[in-house]
Amino acid sequence: MLKGLVDAAARRALFSLDAETAHGMTIKALASGLTPACPVPADPRLSVSLGDLTFPNPLGMAAGFDKNGEVPDALLKLGFGFTEVGTVTPRPQDGNPKPRVFRLVPDHGVINRLGFNNEGHAALRTRLLARRHRTGVVGVNVGANKDAQDRVADYVAGIETFADLASYFTVNISSPNTPGLRDLQARDALKELLARVLEARDAAARTHGRTVPVLLKIAPDVDEAGLDDIAAEVLAARVDGLIVSNTTLSRAGLTDTAGAGEAGGLSGRPLFRRATITLARMRQRVGPDLPLVGVGGIDSGETAWTKITAGATLIQLYTGLVYEGPGLVGRILTHLSACLDRHGLSSLEQAVGQNTDAWARLDPDADGAPA
Repeated sequence: MLKGLVDAAARRALFSLDAETAHGMTIKALASGLTPACPVPADPRLSVSLGDLTFPNPLGMAAGFDKNGEVPDALLKLGFGFTEVGTVTPRPQDGNPKPRVFRLVPDHGVINRLGFNNEGHAALRTRLLARRHRTGVVGVNVGANKDAQDRVADYVAGIETFADLASYFTVNISSPNTPGLRDLQARDALKELLARVLEARDAAARTHGRTVPVLLKIAPDVDEAGLDDIAAEVLAARVDGLIVSNTTLSRAGLTDTAGAGEAGGLSGRPLFRRATITLARMRQRVGPDLPLVGVGGIDSGETAWTKITAGATLIQLYTGLVYEGPGLVGRILTHLSACLDRHGLSSLEQAVGQNTDAWARLDPDADGAPA
């Protein structure tokens, strides 16, 4: 009970500030060690493997929280099985004008139009070098500068810069806040992007003696034909996995009508249904073996379990932590273990995709969940 009161008090204090200022203070608190570790009893049934990587549990911190790699180890101490830094671009950039992050409190959502604000490759590389002998899975999410003449070259540069440091790479072509970025999800553009990125990854592997998995992060707003194209290119190129999904441009179902008018990508609870349906539909297209990371609207043990049974191999959150506090990590992992007990399963892998078809049939703009 005391922990819950502390979390509630911290939330009230942070919510008295604008969203971006509160986020900056949270990063500083984590960096200074003011946020205590939240040890979670290890459950080997929750361990997940992806190539040579072993995730102690399936729950990760999504990209966007720790853009500049300031606090990956502090996040792992909260109980996350992995964390993802970035999105990082070759050159530093300020992003879009402020204000650019907006809480939709009645909906437990956030709209952001940050625009890949980050300190660039060099700053992130310095920080990752400083922790290179520590354990823990830390992925690097790479992107392109807004004014890049060759955006694919920016992604290649990200692979080359961090190939000796990243546990895995995420190629982020799905942010709605960099004009034209989502055009890279179109089939011909995606084919070129994947070919050049994977060629760079394989060349780096020959130099460093390790092959880093590459994941592709897609939007939840892709139509059926677009999902077909992405699945076909991902399977043909032998990409190591997909992250489904980034934020949405949809405003369906929001009660905060004032906040809904802000431009940018919507995350949090209102994204859950749309992102989960997209996840399930992608699982149907790529088959049972390709790793899928389910993101969007996870804010409880129940939503985490739902995402896994809809088709997620691993899961990530960010906005849920804003509303529920750091104790959410332990509550989710405890719930996942209880679900395995309830269903008589010996590993999380056995639960992945159990409810894919039911979720794939749903309308993202309607209400309700599978029966």
